[in-house]
Amino acid sequence: MYLDHPVITATHSLTEPDRIERVNRVYGYMVGLADQADNKAFITKLAQLHDDKGTLTVFWHEPLTSEEKQFCVRAWQSLVGDGSTNVEFSINPPPASAAPPAP
Repeated sequence: MYLDHPVITATHSLTEPDRIERVNRVYGYMVGLADQADNKAFITKLAQLHDDKGTLTVFWHEPLTSEEKQFCVRAWQSLVGDGSTNVEFSINPPPASAAPPAP
């Protein structure tokens, strides 16, 4: 069992809690697509999923392959997602404590 799931966030999630639920469903869909493709590494690469006004940003620890990016796009485009292909990919920034000190 995998326990280090990505952080799920959404803009306006306090006033629109359904946004968090939507991203959780999309995450499950992504992992299901990866499982179907026998891709065991995908789940470990994800750091955070964030919904910002209909755009899903996928933050990763390790670069995603083009196939893995398609898992994200297909899930977001599905009926459980936003229905669009508005997906962006970004490396997860290091925590502030790990950043080098400013000169």
